[in-house]
Amino acid sequence: MPNEQQAQPTPPPPAGGQWYPPEWPDRIRALADGSLTPVEPKRAATVMLLRDTPAGPAVHMLRRRASMAFAGGAYAYPGGGVDPRDEEHQVGWAGPGLADWAERLGTDARTAQAIVCGAVRETFEEAGVLLAGQSADTVVGDTTGDDWEADREALVARELSFAEFLDRRGLRLRSDLLGAWARWITPEFEQRRYDTWFFVAALPEGQRTRNASTEADRTVWIRPADAAAGYDKGELLMMPPTITTLRSLEPYGSAADALAAAGGKDLTPVLARAALEGGELVLSWPGHDEFTKRVSLGPDRPDRPDRPDRPDRPGGTG
Repeated sequence: MPNEQQAQPTPPPPAGGQWYPPEWPDRIRALADGSLTPVEPKRAATVMLLRDTPAGPAVHMLRRRASMAFAGGAYAYPGGGVDPRDEEHQVGWAGPGLADWAERLGTDARTAQAIVCGAVRETFEEAGVLLAGQSADTVVGDTTGDDWEADREALVARELSFAEFLDRRGLRLRSDLLGAWARWITPEFEQRRYDTWFFVAALPEGQRTRNASTEADRTVWIRPADAAAGYDKGELLMMPPTITTLRSLEPYGSAADALAAAGGKDLTPVLARAALEGGELVLSWPGHDEFTKRVSLGPDRPDRPDRPDRPDRPGGTG
């Protein structure tokens, strides 16, 4: 598509494309000695938007601006925080009911509605793609007109709730177009923490993506295997949940295949662990050994881990 760009490399880190903030060792040590109190994670949702190509499905990704305080320069999917108003208001709805979504997401019905609404709203806000229609079996077409843009900007500014947006346009959220895929929680030692549900969806016919996010400096459609290869070479920066979910998409030959497989995915939350073991600070993500990071404690300063100018980057979670 004319508005899409090729994935551009960031300055390569020494080992892979893993994101590793330099302040983490100090914060992990503070968590271990009790001087750091973890903040409560905010609920968030992100969507791996897929489209079919002759070479297999491609996923829509954006690169966060280097100036961003959290994961600047990292490639990610459209997504963001859940709007608490989406718990309160009745939403035009099609597809599996809230009881089904609550069971799938491991929440109550109100929370499930807010999470699913967050996934659909953020995809519209950041990629211009709307998973909604006037009936249970229709989806809106082109959403690039001035009137659509005015509504999108009002949603971004939180001047308009998602329920109000759907209601005034006579639309229903198509929850059947989403599949819950994974759940990751930002480590307890991070300043900005998110409890994030990852979803998969197919690009609706007639719609097209664009870089509508003020937080991104470029967007790209890329095959999961190609994005993973860029990460492995240290060319594309990503956080652990991003590269993990990318690799989990590789076996599927079409967007429909991936969506059909979503119901069988394990949504047990992945939460990083930090511990002091035999003179080392060990950071790990249970079930994801590739991100394990061991930092040796300096011989002269046993209370402080060594901090090289360019440490390995096992990643954050957003």
